[in-house]
Amino acid sequence: MASLALSQTVTRWYDANARDLPWRQPDASAWGVLVSEVMLQQTQVSRVDPAWRRWMERWPTPAHLAADPPGEAIRAWDRLGYPRRALRLHACATALVERHGGEVPDDVDELLALPGIGMYTARAVAAFAFRQRHPVVDTNVRRVVARVVDGTADGGAATTPADLRAVEVLLPEDHEAAARASVAFMELGAVICTARAPRCEECPLLAVCAWRIAGSPASTGPSRRTQRYHGTDRHVRGLLLAVLRASDDPVPAARLDLVWDDEVQRGRALRGLLEDGLVRERAGTFTLPG
Repeated sequence: MASLALSQTVTRWYDANARDLPWRQPDASAWGVLVSEVMLQQTQVSRVDPAWRRWMERWPTPAHLAADPPGEAIRAWDRLGYPRRALRLHACATALVERHGGEVPDDVDELLALPGIGMYTARAVAAFAFRQRHPVVDTNVRRVVARVVDGTADGGAATTPADLRAVEVLLPEDHEAAARASVAFMELGAVICTARAPRCEECPLLAVCAWRIAGSPASTGPSRRTQRYHGTDRHVRGLLLAVLRASDDPVPAARLDLVWDDEVQRGRALRGLLEDGLVRERAGTFTLPG
């Protein structure tokens, strides 16, 4: 199947089967799209949806977020995980107010210049918020292209220039059609062409999928282990942050000592939070920044 036919087929499937997500609605702002992309990094859609709605209700524009201290962003982040993303969003909102009059720019280079915005997020915002033609490549898209086009089980651990070129040739020249194809490929990988249990019989590309035609060969790369969470430093950091989120007043060190018995690990986790700017210390007490 030709590249254009692939994108058209996937887009038709998307039009009939796309999940109803708030940041995909026609009235979603560019700021809302940017927030969703940051929240969706390493976090399930089902957890992001309610968090995004609460966030946008409280901070519907970058100016609203920038007017609050960064600690409020961390507090609102709650249990989404990787809370440094909340600090990056606050820094991004502040930069948008200072450099762009509180508006999200539509230029990829200007987006890249914002705090916490990498190449994937810049392209995603340009495509999904401003309907531009850019290859938006995440794990799901790499997997779809690897299977359908190359006949391999997955697309590797990280996006490469070759991945970008492979996706770009699949996109229609029309910018709106390309933006829709980009989100369609992503959706297909997220809900049908999944890593562990692909629903191939429901896939619109089943008849032309090189991986299926080859007999669905297993991946030749190293297997990915599911990361444990309980008992890790990440877990302990989360427990410490939960105490600080729940308090409007500075928290004494003795209160934080109660969250985890291992003093060495607890101290390491707390130092990490301080170094990352997620927690501040003053006179033996601890608070969220600002």
